[in-house]
Amino acid sequence: MRYLFILILMVLISDPVSVMAGKPNSNSSKISPKFEEWPQWRGPRGDGTWNGPPIKTSWPKIGLKKLWEHEIGGGYGGISVAQRRLYLMDRPASSKAEQKKAEGIHSHRIQRKNVERILCYDALSGKQLWSHEYPSNYNKLEYGNGPRVAPTVHDGFVYTLGTMGDVFCLSAHTGKVIWKKQLVTDFGGKVPQWGYAAAPYVIGELVILMPGGEKQGTAIIALDRKTGAERWRSLSDQAGYATPLLIQHQGQDQLIVWSPNHIHSVSPQTGKHFWSIPYKVTYGVAIASPIEKEGLVFVAGYWEGSKAIQLGKKPEQAKLKWEDRRTLRGLMSQPLYRDGYAYLLDKQFGLTCFEYATGKKIWDDANQMTPTNSRNPQATLVWLNQSARVLILNSEGELILAELTPAGYKEFSRTKVIGETWAHPAYAETRIYVRSNTKLVAYELPIDESINESP
Repeated sequence: MRYLFILILMVLISDPVSVMAGKPNSNSSKISPKFEEWPQWRGPRGDGTWNGPPIKTSWPKIGLKKLWEHEIGGGYGGISVAQRRLYLMDRPASSKAEQKKAEGIHSHRIQRKNVERILCYDALSGKQLWSHEYPSNYNKLEYGNGPRVAPTVHDGFVYTLGTMGDVFCLSAHTGKVIWKKQLVTDFGGKVPQWGYAAAPYVIGELVILMPGGEKQGTAIIALDRKTGAERWRSLSDQAGYATPLLIQHQGQDQLIVWSPNHIHSVSPQTGKHFWSIPYKVTYGVAIASPIEKEGLVFVAGYWEGSKAIQLGKKPEQAKLKWEDRRTLRGLMSQPLYRDGYAYLLDKQFGLTCFEYATGKKIWDDANQMTPTNSRNPQATLVWLNQSARVLILNSEGELILAELTPAGYKEFSRTKVIGETWAHPAYAETRIYVRSNTKLVAYELPIDESINESP
């Protein structure tokens, strides 16, 4: 059962150290890519959508063109790309011999150093530009491969959150520490069973974090993104693993937070509590980020299934509209929405299409998308160019181009790009970047036209 629990995750005491490796790109501020990059968890808008190049439906049998590859340490956290720089976090193996044993999802069983690293590479060449290392003792934390969180890159800063609660704001250019905090010692937080996994969430001049604690004001905090100064605190609740969601409904901003006990809404500017809907989940596995469409907030849990919350005319108004505990039971994979329908990776039936307003199931793919792990499937789903086409990376490391409509699942191409992985990839310009517990790899996507890489 413990394997099942952690499958849902996807993901300081001494002075930190930053190491420069090569001269930074002095022209990074002038870069204007033709296609979008991937500066944060779930892409440019944080919702699993990407405006990239037109992708060929037929891919080479020999696979995609590999641009570069690096050996890295373990981690379930995703990759971020901004201004042609790539950022990720890892936890190195204790020796070369241990690194050789680290292939696969279960490499938490190898010995690793008691440190975490934030790494920065030139996205085009793969040259490492800087690294930032700091102490992090996982103690007896289960599945201690490494960090679970994708860096958030915004306005020249990189915001990161380590497994044990170490928060850093770094210069995206040099890796210099701007400020640092600790969710447990500074804010009364409690590390969740499998470590912190919700990405730092930047809203205007604030960065939102979820320490999770027993005292009032420990559930959600907002810090000044430039200084780290505390701006507000809100609620008391355990920390979930899902990254929050900013929505606007009836002209009012709301920050949606899914904890192991509730679905909450607060004001992102002040932390004022709007509403909470009870939803106690087994083992605290509130994982996949919520989505909001048609005035409905939707979350999908593994054991307790899905809930859809109808928002009212006033920000304090919200009520349960429908729920499903039989066919819509999500794991780590965030659902996607399009034209009145949503697509969810159910734990038993695989990719499932349902009517968003009612929860009525339309079809499932009988685990075609994730054939090797039909009981506990995992894949990242990304809409491509406001179309019905999706780019998918499943846990076997297969990249898939498919089309999702109420009529069914239509697969165009599939190719292996990396070994087993739970980490979310990044798509930027004409490339995909993927990671496992041992490798970081860049590939050129099979596009339909020749792209000039110059800014």
